[in-house]
Amino acid sequence: MALPGELWAELPAEKRIFCSVLLFSWAVYLWEAFLAHRQRRVYRTTTHVPQELGQIMDSETFEKSRLYQLDKSAFSFWSGLYSEVEGTMILLCGGIPFLWNLSGQISGRAGFGPEYEIFQSLVFLLLATLFSAVTGLPWSLYNTFVIEEKHGFNQQTLGFFFKDAIKKFIVTQCILLPVTSLLLYIIKIGGDYFFIYAWLFTLVVSLVLVTIYADYIAPLFDKFIPLPEGELKQQIETMAKSIDFPLTKVYVVEGSKRSSHSNAYFYGFFKNKRIVLFDTLLEDYSALNKEPAGEDGENEETKSKTKNKKQGCKNEEVLAVLGHELGHWKLGHTVKNIIISQMNSFLCFFLFAVLIGQKELFAAFGFYDTQPTLIGLMIIFQFIFSPYNEVLSFCLTVLSRRFEFQADAFAKELGKAKDLYSALIKLNKDNLGFPVSDWIFSMWHYSHPPLLERLQALKDAKQE
Repeated sequence: MALPGELWAELPAEKRIFCSVLLFSWAVYLWEAFLAHRQRRVYRTTTHVPQELGQIMDSETFEKSRLYQLDKSAFSFWSGLYSEVEGTMILLCGGIPFLWNLSGQISGRAGFGPEYEIFQSLVFLLLATLFSAVTGLPWSLYNTFVIEEKHGFNQQTLGFFFKDAIKKFIVTQCILLPVTSLLLYIIKIGGDYFFIYAWLFTLVVSLVLVTIYADYIAPLFDKFIPLPEGELKQQIETMAKSIDFPLTKVYVVEGSKRSSHSNAYFYGFFKNKRIVLFDTLLEDYSALNKEPAGEDGENEETKSKTKNKKQGCKNEEVLAVLGHELGHWKLGHTVKNIIISQMNSFLCFFLFAVLIGQKELFAAFGFYDTQPTLIGLMIIFQFIFSPYNEVLSFCLTVLSRRFEFQADAFAKELGKAKDLYSALIKLNKDNLGFPVSDWIFSMWHYSHPPLLERLQALKDAKQE
């Protein structure tokens, strides 16, 4: 009787590749499900405010956040299971070669034969993203209009949601299709060193997108207005000047039109930096802290929920949050992340160049007679690199937590420890973050340190 190892060795190379990809995918899913189970157990069993949280969180908020996270965790379980089953069925039923052949038929009817591989690749990409959007729509609807609605975060109407989804799909295609066609063309004509040219192209594209996103893409979905002249703007400019941050503009984005979650970020290169504040972050500007204007036409697209007002942050606390964000810039975290990302991108393109000639990789996924470049990119980047991607993701999560502690420490050096302490508590309360977590789940998933760890690091400076 043959041993399992001997049976495995007797399988053709393409079968071993296919089975390895499928087994690893399910191993990752089961690992994630195990971690989520541990975290759900924390949500279920931690029903009272722990003693160390007594001074910073009341029992009502604690219970609200516990129930919110329980609902999110249950949703994540079922959506994750569906995604894994769907992906498995696509692989087992030959969904990728089927869609490629369908793309070829559509291309042929449009007058483009098999020699127009790039055109067929774009049709394939359009169909694949359309399929993903359609199958993901019910989950997105449930998340927005059941879970987020139930817990008071959703501010969208159904009409606003669909208009937004269609707009996102169109904008995505307008960027994705031209970029992909140019990338495929570069790979085709690049010769032996095409991976260098492909990497340089993706580098330029990523830098351009980062530069234009907030000025030209984000305003298609949200309204950006300059922060009005006043004490807050003056204080932001003073703080930026004190650390040599080349600030040019400060914007407020009407995030409250779609959600009551809050955020802040900066963008731009060299001497042209801008800061963006969500109106939900600002106590004095958030529409959620104001009475609804019944005559205002815009309120027909979003819902006014004064019963779920979000507190937001006072000016001093907003400055502390920005002190943290600017700490990422001052300490070089942004540049370091870009360097790591580009090193990884170069390595992946180099390995792609090494592997693209392996016909077994294509045969493993049902491509026996052709080796389309786009399919090669999908197979290698999405499936073959998946173990490497998991390890890299964990390492970046660990690094991100380190950066967050450093940025908090930078805000402390600016004298913002007390205000950052209170801001973190308010933001956790406004976003219904649950402050207790399983240590393995936290270690694997949290790009930001748990609230208690951040507060403890700030506590000594706050007391001073």
